Amino acid sequence: QVQLVESGGGLVQAGGSLRLSCAASGSVFSIDVMGWYRQAPGKQRELVAGITGRYITAYADSVKGRFTISRDNVKNTVFLQMNSLKAEDTAVYYCTAGLHWAPDYWGPGTQVTVSS
Repeated sequence: QVQLVESGGGLVQAGGSLRLSCAASGSVFSIDVMGWYRQAPGKQRELVAGITGRYITAYADSVKGRFTISRDNVKNTVFLQMNSLKAEDTAVYYCTAGLHWAPDYWGPGTQVTVSS
């Protein structure tokens, strides 16, 4: 089993920035891909960004150029730097981890609220 703990969510004005962090513990040898999903009220959960152990990244079109995902393989931590935030970025953000791109593990989620 892998445990994921997110931090860094909060309230920010439109145009501002936030940085999310997620630390993985437990059987971390069983995971390669880490990432972030989000779910806004009344909407389906969607992939925001993902990164492999070899630093291959993928982003949703809606966040390209504004969000940057990175990871520290020594500390088993993944980060999401979010710049130029928009009201439509408001959502609960979930850290994920898995052997492949489909997540095997989910964090409890952290709220990000962008005020316009």
